[in-house]
Amino acid sequence: MPRKNQDYGNIGGEKGSMSKKQKTLVQSNFNPKDSLPVVDDLTRELRSFFLPRGYPMPPGLAVGLHLVNKFEDRFDNLDGYMEEHAKLKLVASRMSQSVVSLASFKGKERFFVCTGTIVRHMPSKMTILTSASLVGGHGDEAKIVNQLKIKVRLPGGKLVEGKLWKYDFHYNIAVVNTKSFPELHASHIPCEVQLNFESPQTNLVAIGRCFESGELMATSGTLLYKSSRLDCQELLMSTCKITKAGIGGPLVSSGGNFVGMNFYAENETPFLPVNMLWKCFKHFETFGRVVRPWFGLRVGSLWAEKLSICEEIHNSFPNARGVYVEMVSDGSPAAACGIKVGDIISKLDGVALSNAQEFHELIWYKTESAVGFAEGMKVCVLRPSDVCEFYVTLNAEVVDINKSNSRWPVPKPEWIYPSTNNDDSDFTFVQDIPKSYREEPLSDLYAKQPSGYVPYYSEDTRSFLNRKSSASGSYFSVE
Repeated sequence: MPRKNQDYGNIGGEKGSMSKKQKTLVQSNFNPKDSLPVVDDLTRELRSFFLPRGYPMPPGLAVGLHLVNKFEDRFDNLDGYMEEHAKLKLVASRMSQSVVSLASFKGKERFFVCTGTIVRHMPSKMTILTSASLVGGHGDEAKIVNQLKIKVRLPGGKLVEGKLWKYDFHYNIAVVNTKSFPELHASHIPCEVQLNFESPQTNLVAIGRCFESGELMATSGTLLYKSSRLDCQELLMSTCKITKAGIGGPLVSSGGNFVGMNFYAENETPFLPVNMLWKCFKHFETFGRVVRPWFGLRVGSLWAEKLSICEEIHNSFPNARGVYVEMVSDGSPAAACGIKVGDIISKLDGVALSNAQEFHELIWYKTESAVGFAEGMKVCVLRPSDVCEFYVTLNAEVVDINKSNSRWPVPKPEWIYPSTNNDDSDFTFVQDIPKSYREEPLSDLYAKQPSGYVPYYSEDTRSFLNRKSSASGSYFSVE
């Protein structure tokens, strides 16, 4: 069974959040001379904890350092006693036997950790839907990391081997197969879910599972009337605030319906809606890969744009509906047919549009074909700058998966100094000490302690603080 609540690097609370001032104090390039020498049991235990998990070593027992952006960071805001929290916890509990955690390893070092959802359950194997970040694609180029081993943490704590079946870095989707277990079940995932953009304040629940502890996590939020700024345009956004461990996990409605798969952003959570997930899954089975249409333009929902843009559009077309063209690539099919930034696409083949999600789904429906995307679409364009309406024929190109350069940024773990507003405060942070250490002399563990300070263990934060004291040669004990 995994060990619970073992966290050497977090002293500011379980979420590991930091303020803008803290971020400015990040020390990214430490002097190698300051790194911990392998001379004592403490250093050896720190190495045995951090390095196999893919975390950098602290640059010595320096006062103030703590590790952020860990895969062990939890997210959970459903521990209140309101009726709504009780309902949402029931939703998460009903999904729990379908939610797993996955980790990939290169040799003995952990590469990535994320959450997954069991989408098929057969007598011999289970199929898990998760994020392609598990196997690569973190940098500027979409590349799979070779010779990775995948381990799956099941509900209840059991650890089994997983095998990658298919993946796509543009949509950040991966499918992993593993041994079947009768006590688990596949989540019911509908082929289509119609999200209500006219009334987006619907309660949503993001669910994840910790890899080492196996514990379930859940947080609530609402649908946002905006598009993601990541390269994948089909993403939607919610206010659910997750950590890295929740990447690849399910987003469900308050009624328990599967809505999409979560990814990571600092303030909001992008998710790939279930409609697109099933299209990708269908392509995996039909073509062996996702065959993606490309037009070379980026669009956004009209009334999610800036007020100045909305004002210009309203003055030219008071009753306009459709999607706003935010970007057109040079040499693209969209540029070739005359579409420009600032235009409004109001119809595709006579079908009226009201938001960007409808645009993307209709494109897939109109252009999906085993032989390519040869048939063009008739597009109605409104141009506010000229106050004119016209029609063009838009053709798609097929994107080669090997040429995809979509980026899915994930914050790297790093050691930082938390900000202090008052240098004379009674408490300043110092790094955590492994819980196996008890009754160790402070003089041996903290040779670099500033004069007049000794470590003090805080039960509230489960971490060590510095407290002003005149004592010397003190001892500490961790329960």
